[in-house]
Amino acid sequence: MATLKHINSKNADYGAAERYLMFEHDEFTMKPVLDENGRLIPREDYRLSALNCGEEDFAVACMRSNLRYGKNQRREDVKSHHYIISFDPRDGPDNGLTVDRAQELGEQFCREHFPGHQALVCTHPDGHNHSGNIHVHIVINSLRIEEVPFLPYMDRPADTKDGCKHRCTDAAMRYFKAEVMEMCHREGLYQIDLLNGSKNRVTDREYWARKKGQLALDKKNAPMIADGITPRQTKFETDKDKLRQAIRAALSASTSFVGFSEKLLETGVTVKESRGRLSYLTPDRTKPITARKLGDDFDRAAVLAVLEQNAARAAEQPAAIAEYPHAGKERPQPTKAAKTAPEQDSLQRLIDIQKKLSKGKGRGYEKWATMHNLKQMAATLNAYQEYGFTSPEELETALAAAHAGLREVSGELKKLEIRLAGKKELQRQVLAFAKTKPVRDGLKAQKSEKARTAYRQAHESEFIIADAAARYFREHGISKLPARKALQAEIEGLIVQKDGLYHDYREQKERVRHLQTVKDNIDQMLRRNEPQRGRRQDLDR
Repeated sequence: MATLKHINSKNADYGAAERYLMFEHDEFTMKPVLDENGRLIPREDYRLSALNCGEEDFAVACMRSNLRYGKNQRREDVKSHHYIISFDPRDGPDNGLTVDRAQELGEQFCREHFPGHQALVCTHPDGHNHSGNIHVHIVINSLRIEEVPFLPYMDRPADTKDGCKHRCTDAAMRYFKAEVMEMCHREGLYQIDLLNGSKNRVTDREYWARKKGQLALDKKNAPMIADGITPRQTKFETDKDKLRQAIRAALSASTSFVGFSEKLLETGVTVKESRGRLSYLTPDRTKPITARKLGDDFDRAAVLAVLEQNAARAAEQPAAIAEYPHAGKERPQPTKAAKTAPEQDSLQRLIDIQKKLSKGKGRGYEKWATMHNLKQMAATLNAYQEYGFTSPEELETALAAAHAGLREVSGELKKLEIRLAGKKELQRQVLAFAKTKPVRDGLKAQKSEKARTAYRQAHESEFIIADAAARYFREHGISKLPARKALQAEIEGLIVQKDGLYHDYREQKERVRHLQTVKDNIDQMLRRNEPQRGRRQDLDR
């Protein structure tokens, strides 16, 4: 699940960003790590490239551009923007993502969405918490040195001009997140919905507070663990974590908003509502924490939805009989959901041992392969029973149905991709046509045919773009251009829809693979693929 993070920096030392990317830094203090001689320690593995810097170093090129345009000279100016694309740790082993490929994707993303900016693109093979996630750093100078086309996330004419600065607005971040999701779909990587928030929203500050608190707690518990004493607390929780637990506990035991507020008040938390938004005030604070900072599960709509479900469930439960005073106090036992499919991670295909031995494998391999086949036979029979098959023909029917389902999802996904590509092309043409509006208006202001001809010659490139866009609109029967914001919202909706279909496609593909493995193993166990004569000879032995 690729994620996108943005950090702006007011540091005038552009070389600091380059040093951070190339040398080891402490994950808590962000200070460089030095060796015994006081020198910087290079990172073990990384890829680094500079864009739009010519033959100069990134820091020198940025400072030279700032001086030329007279920008980024004040202390409060944002000097650079730092974007981080972090890929899922599973993308390496499962989808073949390498550091070099991630670097190529980062450079492509930078060229498409930050044109005209001096940039550093660096890929690291692992995160600071050693989770194995490949991630790409994109550091751009906030100043634009070239005029660029009008991109979908831009909303001002100055956003395309050279000598102006990059602005990371909320609309821009939504656009970048949508593009990251689209990139992951295109490359076959794991991805989650980045556009609709998260149930538990953890800020960067809270994340590092967890890390530092856990480190301090582990240090405190180390002497007790060494003495054989089990510590009372082993997992550090921030104040927001505790508040989330208190809110969920109050929600699960309430059927109305009044009851929910009273339950929270018993723990010292006050619920406040202002302009349709909830906030929570804890006893140790003077300023409440908004629901937006806690996550989507804690806003007003989500809270009311849970309370409504609780009230509906309470109304459906029959009242306790008076003759049995303890009936109403008994807790209903949770029912375990029935298992509908076997575990699909452990099943592998059987090995043709004789074929491997004929290729030169030794006795050690034969012994291992024999044990492997015995385990996979047991797993295959277990899967066969859990699926509920009573004959190999039922297995073949289920496999054919799974293939049909995979083809259906694949067809829907391709149709959606074609539709999304069409919407993106329409967006590109609309933006190009909108950018040429001042030139087209200038042509109308010309009084004579000679002046109009000269004007068209002076702005020939703009009129070529406008004519191409108008021709595209005519060919597709578009008489009224859509609003840019509505078109962008439609594209984001299609990307979210594609995200859901892509997950369905992965599940269908995994089911087909699993059923095919079961079928191949059953065939090999029953020797259904061998001639009938050979099978009888084996039985006669």
